[in-house]
Amino acid sequence: MFVPGQRWISSAEPELGLGTVLRVEGRGVQVLFAKAGVLRPYAIDSAPLLRAEFRAGQRVAGKGIAFLVERVEIRDELLIYRGEGRELEEGQLDDEQSVSQADDRLIGGRTDTVAHFELRLEGLKRRAEARRSPMWGLGAARIGLVPHQLRVAGIASARRPPRVLLADEVGLGKTIEAGMIIARQLATGRASRVLLLLPDTLVYQWFVEMLRRFNLSFAIYDEERCEALEQAGDAGNPFEDEQLVIADFGFLESSPKYAKQLLEAPWDLLVVDEAHHLAWSPDMASPRYTMVEQLAAAIPGVILLTATPEQLGRSGHFARLRLLDPQRYHDLDGYLAEADTYQALSKIADRLLDGEPLDELQRATLADAFHGDAALTAQLADSTKPANARELLAALIDRHGTGRAMFRNNRAGVGGFPRRLPEWHLLDADTVDESTRQSLLAEFHADILQPPALIEIDYSADPRVDALIGLLEQHPQDKFLLICRSQAKVLALEEVLRTRSGVGVARFHEGLGIIQRDRNAAYFAQPDGARLLLCSEIGSEGRNFQFAHRLILWDLPLDPDLLEQRIGRLDRIGQKHDINIHILAVADSAQHVLARWYDEGVDAFRMSPADGRELLRRYGELLTRLADEHARGDDNRDQELDALLAETHASHEQMAELIRGGRDHLLELAATRDLHADELQQVFAREDHDPGRNAFVQRLLEAFGIHPEELGGQVLLLDPQYLSTDALPGFADGPQSVTFVRDVALAREELPLLRLDHPLVAGAMDLALSGEQGNAAFMVDDALPPRSALLQAVFLLECVADRRLDAERFLPILPIVITVDTRLAERADFEPSDIALRKAGDRNIEVVRYRKFLGKLVPPMLERAEALAGVQAKTRIEEATDLATTMLDAELSRLLALRAVNPSVSEAEIAAVVAERSELLGALPQSRLRLDAVRFVVSADFLALR
Repeated sequence: MFVPGQRWISSAEPELGLGTVLRVEGRGVQVLFAKAGVLRPYAIDSAPLLRAEFRAGQRVAGKGIAFLVERVEIRDELLIYRGEGRELEEGQLDDEQSVSQADDRLIGGRTDTVAHFELRLEGLKRRAEARRSPMWGLGAARIGLVPHQLRVAGIASARRPPRVLLADEVGLGKTIEAGMIIARQLATGRASRVLLLLPDTLVYQWFVEMLRRFNLSFAIYDEERCEALEQAGDAGNPFEDEQLVIADFGFLESSPKYAKQLLEAPWDLLVVDEAHHLAWSPDMASPRYTMVEQLAAAIPGVILLTATPEQLGRSGHFARLRLLDPQRYHDLDGYLAEADTYQALSKIADRLLDGEPLDELQRATLADAFHGDAALTAQLADSTKPANARELLAALIDRHGTGRAMFRNNRAGVGGFPRRLPEWHLLDADTVDESTRQSLLAEFHADILQPPALIEIDYSADPRVDALIGLLEQHPQDKFLLICRSQAKVLALEEVLRTRSGVGVARFHEGLGIIQRDRNAAYFAQPDGARLLLCSEIGSEGRNFQFAHRLILWDLPLDPDLLEQRIGRLDRIGQKHDINIHILAVADSAQHVLARWYDEGVDAFRMSPADGRELLRRYGELLTRLADEHARGDDNRDQELDALLAETHASHEQMAELIRGGRDHLLELAATRDLHADELQQVFAREDHDPGRNAFVQRLLEAFGIHPEELGGQVLLLDPQYLSTDALPGFADGPQSVTFVRDVALAREELPLLRLDHPLVAGAMDLALSGEQGNAAFMVDDALPPRSALLQAVFLLECVADRRLDAERFLPILPIVITVDTRLAERADFEPSDIALRKAGDRNIEVVRYRKFLGKLVPPMLERAEALAGVQAKTRIEEATDLATTMLDAELSRLLALRAVNPSVSEAEIAAVVAERSELLGALPQSRLRLDAVRFVVSADFLALR
């Protein structure tokens, strides 16, 4: 029974310390963990809580005093501790007390196997190591280790809070960068409630990306879900029912009531994709912009994503920047005047990088940018000197206006992309009858709508099918990905191929369940699996099929970004082959006209155009009219079409030159100067190859009855037939295939990548380490000298602090192992012999028979071990405090130096680091020990003497 004022411990989060029951209402109880600054609501029937009860002989502390308990009384359901002439009510206890029952279990003879003790100890050590790592939360993410993505994520994740614009070119992984930032913020406790606000066409893509890549399960909110929550009798805000939420603009615009509730809900991090669609001008703001502006003003962390270069609309770019920092970006004219200098400064940066001399105007421009800094100005006289060039370039980067708010990478700078090789498969128009021509025209009209219109599809007489079958037969060793606009087309193509070709086919569309899509994708990925994967547009979003290199365009979307997304399934960093893009079309059809526009006007089959959307805005209406007229055989069609293609090409070249000419090297180089620039890349390279970890994870799962079976190809099947608990996540659908190899997980996206921060492994670790199993053991070691007995005590050094401080990067829950003998001397060099560990499972020792001598020997040995652990703990605390001081002082110094020359460094960001430093340096020295496990080790003859 819960009573306000009682003290309880969370078995799932023991590091929070003692909690206090605040209130009990109905079937719920609220517990405050004051030291950690955490208020937790629990359902009474399933709360992972243990009463903090201390017995006679244990030490308690509170109100500045500490004593050994002599007796315990109960008054109004609350415990009163008395001893040494003193008294403490349980409500007066310090939030950190030693509450382990491991010594009681050992003395009482209730011990576990040595293997369980070893597993527990290794788990404690590995958890501490993993939790300290900057890649915690990202280890199990199914991501390629792409340097520019890791750099962006590392820098942005360290911001307090992150308020950034991700503006990489199409195909460079902005969604992955955002996902990495989200995952890190959640894993470190800097954020717990995240809102993804998206166009409705991207909802499913983001849901899949977050789940498949980052193991984050977001809840998709629409009107139906909100109404269901209300009808369930919950009168509260429906958006507070979930921690991770996806909502689309369309739903909120049509439901003002829910839009208001969304704004009222508390959030830690807001992510908005396609931010370039948020229309704003000094005189008017669109409803979507206004909504995001209100959210961004209330939410600490904000991530905006856009692929639109600022050269295609600087006022729109300013509008996005003012969402991130309205104080810094408050005046459009002032921003435009400042931005005018960026292009000139970028050209100067190019010359400094190339070691070329600066002309008189460039030197004057730099002198003005440095605001009369005498030391820097003196170096302008000989800017070709390497040392001077480095200093000047570094100073330029530090002073760059938007370098801290925005990240932009381009494909040319990143490199590593394959060539795109378009291959035309044009069918003679004279061989197509009028009925087929009309069917193709109707299909084109349906395709250019968003979403595509529903029409009856029948490909039994379509001439493109023969071309498709011929293409498959021409390359019998290759796999082909065919993407078309709709599920109906996938089903129609599958039907006609089933009757006319023996090629292995898999299908992938939104009408299939997630599990079936995964199975079909896996079938396509297998070397002896399907040679052709038929994908609908939405079914291909977010998927990586780079093990194939042949893409068939059965049709074409009108939106250039959708075409880029199709090609991007294969054209990815790490692709080892050139991409063959097969364009199937009937000559002079509407589809052929659209394909020519993409080829001759936009050059989309060979390059990744950054201006595709802008070109579509300018010429889309004329393009669709000419495609329609061309397909109908209207006169003068060729001349007008040629003029459109020429004009599109000229505009494309003009905008491409604008982008190249204004390419902001300072923006691209700014990230390299950040303290966190290469942190993630170095850690991944060091920690991604650890076979010992893989073996540990298998032993951990086996402890819960999960049997791993090798399937070949670096794949394991986890069989839960003998699963010992329902609390372990991930086995609701039976056996699960997994891998420890990143490359395998990237090639087969249905396979989880097991790391210590994967929900399955982390859940197993929490269950194992929060329970008793393995916390008391007894073993015989034949290698010990005669008449020897040792006590190994495992203490946990814990810093109980607000989770948002992420104190564990400096001092994770750290196991300290102390070994003492019966003379109370430390045996720091002791390790159980390999022979003893191997024999331990075969020795059946009735420990309960030895309770008397254990009761006599263990308490003084444990007291001595605790004193020795205290000495080690002091050293560890000092090391952690020194590390925190060094790191945060360096970061603070860097920010203060930047603030002096760069207005993008806000006072709020500096104040956040100052406050974090102060709180951490106050919390770390208060870290305390907690006994977690004990093991009594004796020589072979010791038991006979008893």
